[in-house]
Amino acid sequence: MNLMEKEKLSLMDLLTQFFPETKGLNLTRSQFKVLFILDGLDECRLPVNFKDNKTWSDVSSPTSLDVILTNLIKGNLLPSALIWITSRPAAAGKIPPDCIDRLTEIRGFNDAQKEEYFRKRLMDENQAKEIFDHVKQSKSLFIMCHIPVFCWISATVLQNILEKKRNNVKNNQADDASTTLPESNTEDTPKTLTQMYTYFLRFQIQQSRRKYAGEYTPNVSWDKDAIFSLGKLAFDQLERNNVIFYDTDLEACGIDVYKASVYSGMCTQIFKEETGIVLGTMYCFVHLSIQEFIAALYAHLFLDINKKYVFDQDSIEQENKSATMIDLLKTAVDKALESDNGHLDLFLRFLLGLSLQSNQRLLQGLLMQQNGNEQSKKEIVQYIKQKFEANLSPERSISLFYCLNELNDQTLVKDIQTHLSKGSLSSADLSPAQWSALVFVLLTSEEELEEFELQKFKKSDECLIRLSAVIKTSKRALLNDCGLTDKSCPALATVLGSDTSLKELYMNNNNLQNSGVKLLCTGLKNINCKLEILSLKNNCITEGGCHVLAAALNSNPSNLTELDLSENKLGNPGMKIILTLFENVECRLEKLKLSDCSISEEGYKALSSALRSNPSHLIELDLTGNDPGPSGVKQLSDLLQDPNCQLKTLR
Repeated sequence: MNLMEKEKLSLMDLLTQFFPETKGLNLTRSQFKVLFILDGLDECRLPVNFKDNKTWSDVSSPTSLDVILTNLIKGNLLPSALIWITSRPAAAGKIPPDCIDRLTEIRGFNDAQKEEYFRKRLMDENQAKEIFDHVKQSKSLFIMCHIPVFCWISATVLQNILEKKRNNVKNNQADDASTTLPESNTEDTPKTLTQMYTYFLRFQIQQSRRKYAGEYTPNVSWDKDAIFSLGKLAFDQLERNNVIFYDTDLEACGIDVYKASVYSGMCTQIFKEETGIVLGTMYCFVHLSIQEFIAALYAHLFLDINKKYVFDQDSIEQENKSATMIDLLKTAVDKALESDNGHLDLFLRFLLGLSLQSNQRLLQGLLMQQNGNEQSKKEIVQYIKQKFEANLSPERSISLFYCLNELNDQTLVKDIQTHLSKGSLSSADLSPAQWSALVFVLLTSEEELEEFELQKFKKSDECLIRLSAVIKTSKRALLNDCGLTDKSCPALATVLGSDTSLKELYMNNNNLQNSGVKLLCTGLKNINCKLEILSLKNNCITEGGCHVLAAALNSNPSNLTELDLSENKLGNPGMKIILTLFENVECRLEKLKLSDCSISEEGYKALSSALRSNPSHLIELDLTGNDPGPSGVKQLSDLLQDPNCQLKTLR
């Protein structure tokens, strides 16, 4: 569809172009069951403008492809059709939540699966253990191993290093007798992401020389022109958020499309070409991370050759002076921080890593060796640390710590680890940089975050906001008795509406009020929210808060099994609003706690009626501390005798 983006077609004409056998079929008839599979929405170059595109329901009239796509997803075109979309999160986020019935996430490898991969990939059990142990020693490498392709890259590189070392020892060519990874010199064994990908590129170039030229040399013979052209393609398309390329994209980078196979042949494990269903040939890097690495390499090559940095090449500032390495690095940091979705984060890590002399030595013959390298490193490390003083999002802060890791600087992390070991965090007045370091340390800890307890740090809205990225990875958040107000609710709503592990949220004895509940509900109604337990006991919530809470839970009802609103002045009106949850057939609520909520006989009558009329999953109900009166007691007694009532515990 990318190659047809400017055409105007009807839905039926579009289908006929891709699937000629559908010509003449009337797919609007009930006899047809239609399933559309839209594979790779993130690769789509159409605007996907749900907000401004016009409503379109005619399958036979021509319109733009973007209008067809958005109306197909919205259900305006072929409303009976099923649609299955695969996408990376950023593009999937464009789809309105009410268009999504089910969301499935491919999470990658967990820790056990990472180890299993290396054992199955490497037949030698001892070698597999040695390589896995090495990867596990580096937190940044081990975290990246949740991506299967990174496991493959790591296994390829480290297996090759081990075999070369052992062959050298056999032939008495080794400078030292070390044949294991832990014994190896730092520069001989990759410990950072940049080192790993640099070794991978070297290995693939050597393999291609062996395959196509029948020769193998320990020193890599670089085809600088080919790598420069491929790098330009990688960088230009990364800036545009594109991972699939076409003939015109290659031509714009000086690549002869008739010789494109030379590039895929040069490094079959880096760049590949594929034939589309109907139109032409498509090209891509084997994985986005490889595109990001090649793009970063190109940025350094461009600086070497043109004495300019790749960003804003035609700016007046660049015309008047020769750019330096530090100019490139600082500009890249700023550009990455400006990105809303972090699409330059990994590129930045590679770019910074490639500035180190140790990594440039691995690329000798391709990159010029920079003078004053150590001074540039100190300057960019300080520049990054200054960025923490700004109000960065947790995601951008974490990215900068990974950048410091690529530069082999762990000073901030070690400082916060000292605070943690002394148990002095609750009283410490942390700087923004230290808060960011704390988040990074907690997120990269080897211990799985089953439970997050705010009181262990600082009882405040600020602390919760600063540590929201940690809450996002926890399964249970204990935020009780922390003096929280509505100020912390936007951060929590963002967590609830994101790709989060959070299943249980306890916020008892705070001061959220109705305003806080309203903010929290923007996350609760998001289809990503998988919360099973929500406890808001004693938070100054009244009838007004019940309205927004019930609306949010009714729009996303299938996960919550326990709700505690005890010690809030809901009154009978508030209780009646909460009872509307049971009218929803998808409601899975099993436990409802409404103790000390100023509920009287009228409320008990409404409760009895609601539970009789709507068979539910409710098995536990807590109404202690209310005033049922004789009538209310009888209502409950009669309810328990009803054979349709599932209640097992009533207080």
